[in-house]
Amino acid sequence: MNLKRYFKNFLYFYKYLGKKLFVVILLSILVGVLDGVGLTMFLPLLEIADGSKVANENSLGNLRVLIDFFKAFGFELNLKVILLFLFFFFLLKGIITYFFNIYKARVSQSFVAFMRLNLTSLFSNYRYESFLKSNVGQIQNSFTSEVSRVTSAYINYVSVIQSFTLVLVYMLFAFAVDWKFALLISLGGLLTNFIYKTIYTKTKKQSTLLSQNSGNYQGLIIQYIHNFKYLKSTGLIGKYASKLTNVIRQIEQNNFNISKLGAKISSSREPLLIAIVCLVIYFQVVLFNGKLSLVLVSLLFFYRALSSLMAVQNSYNSFLGVSGSLHNIEEFEKELKLNNEVYGNEIFERLLTSIKIEDLSFSFNQKDFVLKDINIEIKKNQCIAFVGESGSGKTTLVNLICGLLKPTDGNIVINENSIFNYDLRQYQNRIGYISQEPVIFNDTIFNNVTFWDSKSEENCKKFEEALKKASISDFVNSLSEKEETILGNNGVNLSGGQKQRISIAREIYKEIDILVLDEATSALDSDNEKLIQENIEAMQGDLTIIIIAHRLSTIRNVDTIYLLEKGQVTNSGNFAELVNSSERFKKMVELQEI
Repeated sequence: MNLKRYFKNFLYFYKYLGKKLFVVILLSILVGVLDGVGLTMFLPLLEIADGSKVANENSLGNLRVLIDFFKAFGFELNLKVILLFLFFFFLLKGIITYFFNIYKARVSQSFVAFMRLNLTSLFSNYRYESFLKSNVGQIQNSFTSEVSRVTSAYINYVSVIQSFTLVLVYMLFAFAVDWKFALLISLGGLLTNFIYKTIYTKTKKQSTLLSQNSGNYQGLIIQYIHNFKYLKSTGLIGKYASKLTNVIRQIEQNNFNISKLGAKISSSREPLLIAIVCLVIYFQVVLFNGKLSLVLVSLLFFYRALSSLMAVQNSYNSFLGVSGSLHNIEEFEKELKLNNEVYGNEIFERLLTSIKIEDLSFSFNQKDFVLKDINIEIKKNQCIAFVGESGSGKTTLVNLICGLLKPTDGNIVINENSIFNYDLRQYQNRIGYISQEPVIFNDTIFNNVTFWDSKSEENCKKFEEALKKASISDFVNSLSEKEETILGNNGVNLSGGQKQRISIAREIYKEIDILVLDEATSALDSDNEKLIQENIEAMQGDLTIIIIAHRLSTIRNVDTIYLLEKGQVTNSGNFAELVNSSERFKKMVELQEI
């Protein structure tokens, strides 16, 4: 075993469990000691079975201190006393083992919960810019499959500690009874560890490959489901399925290889154990003239010790089988911590004056600028729109305003203060965001709108008001389950317009200052687009509204339109002003026949 790596693994588990890990070790020692003392009682029992009425203290070798202990309390080791103590120690061991297993189960569940809570907390503070560059499949795999495999790693790791602790306890008892016999068995045990070393290395390699392939599989599955319509309609679904099949086969082979390596250990464990025991008994009795009773009790200890040693090897190999996931989770945690969002200290309550964008430039790689030299002021309760070709920087600019990205140069000033001086979470809590693909959760209408608020009288009143303002109240009340209707995965039970109005109701319920509409009506038919547009216009003057639009008919009545070209604002004004002052905008209007 690589002790440095093993100790590193110990520190990882200790980070989550702390002293609980040491309690597990101490309880393992206690179980081993009780078992050892119980087994020791077989020596005087064998002596009595051989014709003695009372056990001789010299028969226990260095463990004769036990007889001295019993004598100090007035017990004479006759058959009755020995059998009573034998039963007592194993009964006590059974009781402690029961509570030990309960404790281990509790600690195991605590470990899983702590790990998931930690990952959830870290991911909640993961920088959006880093998320854009990440492998979504690997992230999903880390939260699901990898967490389960790390749980398995922990269980096997604790099993290694427990079994190794028992090995040490049994070895101490065996050496106390007959050190020569103990030494021979110890050498045999070490030999088995060298035999299995190659298997450990191969298992670890297969585990790493399995984690990599599982991450690739998760990523491919996400794309398979998301792009199902395109793949189906273009006849490419079979080709993509073949790509998935190859990864599935690789995962199948990885799992088979790990199982095969594990089978080699489990199938060879007992024959090796018996071979070592037979050889050692032969040498001890025939060559060294050892006393058979001592050999038999020592054999009990070493059978226990070697069984525990084999359990160590088996559990360690199983641990290595999932250790690749442990490494992946560690790397995932490092990635999340390295790209942790840094929040300002100042409290943000509400948008009071304006949002100013001052000399702002942005690049993802410090070379190719997506935005350059942007200067805009959005006053409170003003309605503005960003228009331009795809790739002109509209969405990136909105992401910067929302605090999802940080400018490469320049600043964003909110209420005459830099956005980064505020606690961004408080600022973002005052933002509503509605995109072309509205966010709908597989839950009730009430929970979708209120975001799982309690059903208090006040919240129910807010909920009803939000539905009315979003023009969705009549539809909800027409449903048999009303607000308790389950919307299905991604709102499968709703039309496009209904999903958008549910999204609008959520933002109204949230009590926001800023509403962002990212091509919110571009996927709707004319009737639904008109309804949504009426909802938006009804909120003008009450909210600061920022619109990204391709359909120029939806921004006729906004206060200011900003025309973006190649990352720069080339013109601005209201609809009529831009038609007169910008040939580019005028051409866009003519193309859409507005």
